[in-house]
Amino acid sequence: MIHRNLAGPLLRLAKKMPVVAVTGPRQSGKTTLCRAAFPGIPYVSLEPLDVRDYAREDPRGFLEEHRDGAIIDEAQRAPGLFSYLQAEVDERPEPGRFILTGSQHFGLTEAITQSLAGRVALLTLLPPSLDELRRFPNPPGDLLATLWAGAFPRIFDQGLEPGRWLADYVTTYVQRDVRQVLNVPDLDAFTVFLRLAAGRTATELHLSGLGADAGVTHNTVRSWISVLEASFILFRVPAWHRNLRKRIVKASKLHFFDTGLSCHLLGIREPDQLRHHPLRGAIFETWVASEIYKARAHRALAPDLFHVRDTKKLEVDLLVDRGPEVVGVECKAGATVGSGFMDGLRAFSRLGQAQHPHLGRVLRLVYGGEATQRRGEVEVLPWSRVPDVEW
Repeated sequence: MIHRNLAGPLLRLAKKMPVVAVTGPRQSGKTTLCRAAFPGIPYVSLEPLDVRDYAREDPRGFLEEHRDGAIIDEAQRAPGLFSYLQAEVDERPEPGRFILTGSQHFGLTEAITQSLAGRVALLTLLPPSLDELRRFPNPPGDLLATLWAGAFPRIFDQGLEPGRWLADYVTTYVQRDVRQVLNVPDLDAFTVFLRLAAGRTATELHLSGLGADAGVTHNTVRSWISVLEASFILFRVPAWHRNLRKRIVKASKLHFFDTGLSCHLLGIREPDQLRHHPLRGAIFETWVASEIYKARAHRALAPDLFHVRDTKKLEVDLLVDRGPEVVGVECKAGATVGSGFMDGLRAFSRLGQAQHPHLGRVLRLVYGGEATQRRGEVEVLPWSRVPDVEW
């Protein structure tokens, strides 16, 4: 077990709120984190059918048994419990009394929205970021190994072979969860769709085109993408919302949370295959996007991630909107900084100065090399130092 960056925000919020909920993908370490953070609170999982039935059929009895508080794992499996939990914490609103976890974000969030609004703090735990991975005894040693292995903690905690574990993950969790939420009559079609989506990581999402390639309808793609988002398999990065005189292209970019999973779906079976793979740049951009997302989520911050592309070919891979300032990020997988790598960042800076003169700008190029540099207003950041700066 390693220390997780979310532990601090989790403990701080548990001192203020009667209920704290931790959501995220399956196997991201939610249960391990909560049990380590609150060793004195009883733990109960609603995964076993008999315990789940108890919570569903006799919620008052279930909560009476845990009147002094509990860590309730997979809490969304008993949605009716939340109305009774509301009455319980209204009667005794001691902070940190109940800690909830759930893998299906939409299920847990919906129940919280309906019953526990104002009484709960909601946090997201994703697979470990690069700095967290380095706390394991044998973390990946270079960029290609880091991209290929991904970041699910069980792989590193138990020294498992990433390809085998990820194959089981797709079958055991991804496909099962989709079947539980949606009536998917053709699992093979969904698997083809999932692989096609992996091939579009770090590109703008066009539902009709993806549906045509997968042989399913536009609405089916929309539904499947929504479930994969809710299960924390992938996320969309929208176009920057501060209008650049209506020149902006509005399509969202698609990213996978775990590059190991996307590599597995693309048939990349060893790290060295990435060296000359046509999607190496896209996979690297997705890794950077995911690392920034984790850096913010594990500090209890909204991701606030965007991208920029306008009709005159101005492009910035990622934009972190921090309110009074934005962080523009360009991602290049190569180990050598090319002369044109910063053109998009500089053009964006000039345009921002003209149209948003009071908006601060931080410009960063993240690349696959090892040296930190400063090129004018652009900070050149090696991939290994992504956790060392504030996002």
